[in-house]
Amino acid sequence: MNISNVHNCYGCGLCAIVCSREIIEIELNADGFYEPVIKDISRCTDCNLCVDVCSYLHDGLALRNAKLKSYGAWSKDSAVRRKCSSGGVGFELGSTFIKKGYKVCGVRYNAEKNQAEHYIATTIEELIPSIGSKYIQSYTVDGFRKIKRKEKYLITGTPCQIDSFRRYIQKFKVEDNFILMDFFCHGVPSKLMWNKYAKEVEKKIGKITYVSWRNKFAGWHDSWAISMDGEKADIKINRHESYNSLIGEREGSYNSRFSQGDVFYRLFLGDTCLGKACYSKCKFKYDRSSADIRIGDSWGRYYNDNDEGVSSVITFSEKGDALLRQCDITLEELPFEILAEGQMKHSPNRPFLFYNVISNLLRNDCVEMAELIKWSSFLNSYNKIKRRLMNPHKTIKNIFRKFSGKK
Repeated sequence: MNISNVHNCYGCGLCAIVCSREIIEIELNADGFYEPVIKDISRCTDCNLCVDVCSYLHDGLALRNAKLKSYGAWSKDSAVRRKCSSGGVGFELGSTFIKKGYKVCGVRYNAEKNQAEHYIATTIEELIPSIGSKYIQSYTVDGFRKIKRKEKYLITGTPCQIDSFRRYIQKFKVEDNFILMDFFCHGVPSKLMWNKYAKEVEKKIGKITYVSWRNKFAGWHDSWAISMDGEKADIKINRHESYNSLIGEREGSYNSRFSQGDVFYRLFLGDTCLGKACYSKCKFKYDRSSADIRIGDSWGRYYNDNDEGVSSVITFSEKGDALLRQCDITLEELPFEILAEGQMKHSPNRPFLFYNVISNLLRNDCVEMAELIKWSSFLNSYNKIKRRLMNPHKTIKNIFRKFSGKK
């Protein structure tokens, strides 16, 4: 048995890592998402390892008996907090573990390949490229293949990547050597969309040399922003050369925000071109995780007046909680419902315009795709109204509650 019939999966890459015959590769499919391809099926020994570590092929979570604790948290270094997506906890965790002798497998943006990719950091300087969210699917294989199971690592990734990785280290009985960290995940958009978007930006700034998906130049609550440097920029800065580059003032040559109609965010946050597994097979929303630690933005009302950035940090294991408390960060223990307010509880429904968007991404500019978002939003509203009309008793009951003031 093998993963030869697995398509439109999570694209986590663990099947390629575990294959002793090295016959599995991870490639982009026609829709712009990573999936496994067996190059020479005749060499397969039916060892089942690729199936054993595949989260997509298993129901339930790899982590059993989770012991959930939840915190609002932020870095005590104001410069780190300013430059990170939320409270800077992800960077502080990585820094702490590196000082303890761990290596960190995180995600950076490779401008030459125009892709997000997993890599290994062994120093704080090497950790800097992992700062900030990357709202595109990461290529894991090169980074994961460098991991040595007898050494200690902090592994970060999407919840589906982390669930498969948990199955991988369980299979080889090396869980004690690893700390796993994921995040509240919206889903991953098609690489086709990102390629088109980047191409449009490069017409203005030249070849992209740096990308920040979540920049606080307009404040944390308006940080659905993209900032980019290009080869045409007046000031060339190596963002990753030192810690000083992390805390230095940013000189971006392209800035765009969701609040001002940015096309990338309209397509991404509009759930218009996510991976098929994000719609139908995601089992990791809200409080469901196989990580030791989950991080994200604390978007709820509790920190509504804070514009510096606060991380929601959820620990699912005693090991994760103990190590979190060793970091030099501010922790405020709060109920999970407060810290997860604003996070998705369920997977989004796939819009019936999905294939229209994908096919248009193959032949048109990304800017033209924004028009489909308008139709998608209209149709989503129409469907909500239709569902209410199909349940008139509930609709009338809600109207009564609204005008009577009853809860």
